[in-house]
Amino acid sequence: MTIYALSSGPGTSGVAIIRISGNEALNVIKLLTGKEIPTPRVATLRKINNINTSELIDEGIIICFPGPQSYTGEDMAEIHVHGGKSVILAVQNEISKIKNCRLAEPGEFTKLAFQNGKINLLKAESIADLISAETEIQRLQAVKIMNGKSSDKFNELRIKLLKLLSFVEAKIDFPEEDLPEDNLIKIKQDSSDVLNEINKILNDQKVGEIIREGFKIAIVGPTNAGKSSLLNNLSNREVAIVSEIAGTTRDVVETHLNIDGYPVIISDTAGIRDSKDEIEKKGIKLSLNKAENADLKLVVVDAKSIDLRGFLNDFLKNDAILVLNKSDLLKEKLNPEIEKLNHVLISLKDNSNIDKLIEKIKENLKNKFISEEDILITRERHRQHLIQCVDHLNNFADKSNKNDFDKAAEDLRLATRQLGMIVGKVDVEEILGSIFNDFCIGK
Repeated sequence: MTIYALSSGPGTSGVAIIRISGNEALNVIKLLTGKEIPTPRVATLRKINNINTSELIDEGIIICFPGPQSYTGEDMAEIHVHGGKSVILAVQNEISKIKNCRLAEPGEFTKLAFQNGKINLLKAESIADLISAETEIQRLQAVKIMNGKSSDKFNELRIKLLKLLSFVEAKIDFPEEDLPEDNLIKIKQDSSDVLNEINKILNDQKVGEIIREGFKIAIVGPTNAGKSSLLNNLSNREVAIVSEIAGTTRDVVETHLNIDGYPVIISDTAGIRDSKDEIEKKGIKLSLNKAENADLKLVVVDAKSIDLRGFLNDFLKNDAILVLNKSDLLKEKLNPEIEKLNHVLISLKDNSNIDKLIEKIKENLKNKFISEEDILITRERHRQHLIQCVDHLNNFADKSNKNDFDKAAEDLRLATRQLGMIVGKVDVEEILGSIFNDFCIGK
């Protein structure tokens, strides 16, 4: 089957690129242009016509990529036309008339590249990350994964385990042969080395996932403390409704920010108070959950009536900045106990000290994003496979009896499989859908 799709962004643009891949890809070019296919990998100006009537649709650039030297490993072609919606639809409509041609599914081009051995799963995921990157740090991380360091490391660890597995299976196949004691010690030591390396990778404070998904900041506090005003101020736009009526915010309001290249998701939450209103109570519950899962909490309170009992005090114990708003109304010095806390005194009304709060947020961001490791886990899928690999290696380490070699071999085999599933070295059909469905159509 030959697939086609718009690979450039949707909407009106100067140029649109329609990508085609499959056995009929080059024939599609012949039929649309009425000429032989141009020289491979050479941009060639051609008239693109209606197949049946030869009526001109547009004039554009054709580039052909005969397989296997193409992105998907199959015959591919690109048609560069003017980016008007009617032009794109007319070209796609003509392609749809050709036998065995259909519109591509999301991520299908990259899925074909993986299935044809052009890329591994990690690179496929990094391509999706690069397309969706909104900040410089996200782009750099995606490029780092694309360069293959992570793939090389996981493949290296997998090969080490395969070698250990071959030794163990040799003992099972030839039980009459005594395996030298030195070999047994080396097997245990090498498996322990792999285990330590994986544990080191897992001990990453989830930096890679935070970069990919965004640093989560939750604005929490009592009603009428200025939480929604702070969200609007940081966002430089009216994201949340601001009112003097307590309990205006009943749901979580989120916005995405780029702070010095760091991706941030900042959430305004419902004011925490005792309430009999069922809807507001649900909003408060959502607020507490959002705060629990946040990487940083901005605990906003009224500077002239500070009450940090209960949940607010608990929030301040970990990854939090106390934001004392309405400093313009403050008539006396702060309590010395409050002074000891990580705090910023601001006035949203006068736009006072907002820059100091932003600097504190930046410091927290930089500390969170510090990592000395080149190998970063960017998805929960990777983390779960590594955790399961560790479990199997721990089970292997617990087996010291020579009679347990068959069970030990299974532990190593399962550990090896978990590493293989990260890069796609085993049958991974069950996870392909969840990965490639996140792609846009045409990629």
